[in-house]
Amino acid sequence: MKDGNKRADRLWKLWYKQPASRWEEALPVGNGRIGGMIYGDDRKEVIALNEDTLWSGYPRDTQNYDALRYLERVRELIFSGKYKEAEQLIDTKMLARRTESYQPLGNLEIGHPGDVPTKDYYRNLDLETGIASVSYTRENWKFLREIFVSAADQVMVVHYTAARGADLELAISLNSPLPYQGKVTHEGTGLHMTGTAPSHVADNYRGDHPQSVLFEAGRGITFETQVRVVQEGGTAVAGQNEIRIEGASSVTLLLAAATNFQGYNVMPTEEGAKEAADRCASVLDAARKLGYRELRRRHVENHQALFGRVKLELGRNDNSRLPTDERLVLYRSGCADPALEALYFQYGRYLLMSSSRPGTQPAHLQGIWNPRIQPPWNSNYTTNINTEMNYWPAEVCNLSECHEPLFDLIRDLSETGSRTARIHYGARGWVAHHNVDLWRMSTPSDGEASWAFWPMGGVWLCQHLWEHFAYTGDEAFLRETAYPLMKGAAEFCIDWLVPAPDGRLVTAPSTSPENKFLTEDGERCSVSAGSAMDMTLIRELFEHCVQAAGLLGIDSDWTRQLSATMDRMAKPQIGPDGRLMEWSGNFAEAEPGHRHVSHLYGLYPGSAITPKETPELAEAARLSLESRTSQGGGHTGWSCAWLINLYARLGDGESAYRFVHTLLARSTYPNLFDDHPPFQIDGNFGGAAGIAEMLLQSHRDGIDLLPSLPEAWPEGRVSGLKARGGYTVSLDWREGRLTEARIVASHSGWCRIGYLDHALRVSHSDGAAAKREGAAVWLESGETYCVTLGGLRAVLNEF
Repeated sequence: MKDGNKRADRLWKLWYKQPASRWEEALPVGNGRIGGMIYGDDRKEVIALNEDTLWSGYPRDTQNYDALRYLERVRELIFSGKYKEAEQLIDTKMLARRTESYQPLGNLEIGHPGDVPTKDYYRNLDLETGIASVSYTRENWKFLREIFVSAADQVMVVHYTAARGADLELAISLNSPLPYQGKVTHEGTGLHMTGTAPSHVADNYRGDHPQSVLFEAGRGITFETQVRVVQEGGTAVAGQNEIRIEGASSVTLLLAAATNFQGYNVMPTEEGAKEAADRCASVLDAARKLGYRELRRRHVENHQALFGRVKLELGRNDNSRLPTDERLVLYRSGCADPALEALYFQYGRYLLMSSSRPGTQPAHLQGIWNPRIQPPWNSNYTTNINTEMNYWPAEVCNLSECHEPLFDLIRDLSETGSRTARIHYGARGWVAHHNVDLWRMSTPSDGEASWAFWPMGGVWLCQHLWEHFAYTGDEAFLRETAYPLMKGAAEFCIDWLVPAPDGRLVTAPSTSPENKFLTEDGERCSVSAGSAMDMTLIRELFEHCVQAAGLLGIDSDWTRQLSATMDRMAKPQIGPDGRLMEWSGNFAEAEPGHRHVSHLYGLYPGSAITPKETPELAEAARLSLESRTSQGGGHTGWSCAWLINLYARLGDGESAYRFVHTLLARSTYPNLFDDHPPFQIDGNFGGAAGIAEMLLQSHRDGIDLLPSLPEAWPEGRVSGLKARGGYTVSLDWREGRLTEARIVASHSGWCRIGYLDHALRVSHSDGAAAKREGAAVWLESGETYCVTLGGLRAVLNEF
């Protein structure tokens, strides 16, 4: 029985028998603003630190003031079939500059020296509490450290304890890969580190840029890190940028961090740096008064209020008694481990909570974590898929608050993007391209058109505004935030659409992000007119604007213009081979197994393509998926995660599960971070969203239960998932069949509920049948409804 309890205790933990040997094995903690990667060495703990506003650069004008003069010429070339010439003109005349880079803050290092060998080493991250811990034994003395970053109190806490009779001897220091100054505070119980980020970080993949990392006095963000040491017993001795603790029974380190960033359009100042130092001191004063136990209690309470909303069981096995890295090795060899898949799902939710909270910056390519001054792809916001994928689980996985930082970014982009729309394209509204940074760059990046020229970033981001409303029903959010931002993006699209030679409205120039086709001359090219993704995104945005304006009772004349524009827009086309066409022309693919599947946006995350409402398009999408995957598509972590969601929408649970398995087995590091390669966090988020999509869908004006359940999960249960319309759903299934669902409505109304082709009975909690009207059921706000098969009520065991 004790062993069973131990396995249950480790069900929602990542745990290991050894310290991390590299950053990709360290365990992540974070509160949305401060992040840490914990290595867990018994002799010298290293916690790699990040702060979400520490980026290179400063506010500057990134507009290309010459771009507009070439737009009409590019369109003429496209419509005359000279695609390569159009692409070359864009590459040389219409692009701008690369984003700045997210920066590492530094390292907190805690030495625990000793010559005695360590035994019983155990390192873990408890997803339910948001606390990482390390324990080990020396000479029969037990030592324990716990680490967490509190969102409630904005402080990182590191707590060391020793068994009664044992003494702690620790050496505590701070350092940074950025230029910094460190010192011990005059009381001898604290550390202080301040430094400056680069004024610019340039790509240097060729190794030929002598100033790829540039520091300039008076330019660049200043960072501040402060540590307070609180001990029980023993003495504290101040050294050179180090504090030594001797003879203590427990030690608590409190760490605060801040920068002088005060807005994307505000130059960092020395005064701002002083304010950052004062904020750190204030946070540490408050934390010290609370004490470790109260800080821990408040952190766990805050963490569980979000994490505990959703629970998932997909089956158990004996592998849960093994360390996470060993389970992963067995999983790769073909050993089934549904509990590891459930752990991966919950880990995705944990990572979103840790890297995106109200008032923080949004989660970027690496969430909130990064150890490099020159990180891959600048560790920026890549808005042609990756940033959006980060937030796919936000609503369905019941973390709606974690979505808010993305809305703040969109609001900022609507301001910077209005200048770009006007200067680059002579258009109204606002626009964003494929790369964004802390400074809210909305212009194209440098490079080449296949990725850099894609003015649909803002349009895709607007889908998240609508999704938040669809899940929450928050009319105030729709009126005050979502609709004005969507309207601005739609105004740009109205001006961006132009008549093609056949009279249909299309986008020109147009790309399908990062993919290329072959021209008639066999040249690889990315530029044409009216790519499937462009047209699907714009149509969806227009439809959402029409719906929103109707709900709000405003802008009837303008929405009639949108409807008339949609009537003239090019529609999705099916090619001669039965596949959905990615471009407006039937071009040969330059890379048949390309990682992006942008032309399938209408299937997921959009909802324009469904097997029941648009069966021909759904079949064309399925054939496109089969073609792409059979030729190597889905080979990166995030693209594999997208495939899970696409197959789930097709109702193909077995194919969706195949890519769940592929994502975990092929594209996952020992700490369960997504291996793009290198690390990108979007695969974690897309994978979590995909598992949820297999169990619950709500994009067809109703709720579909277990729409893509695979044979690998014959029994299971989930509680707390969210459905569009404001519903909270729990499910129980056995032998691959639904036994019972529970649905709680946030408001009263009619709702369609479906489970494959089965007849369902929907009843109140007292057993009385709910009122029905055809396929719809009337659900009262706040009441719980039971859904069963064939009118027989099953028992849904509580978690």
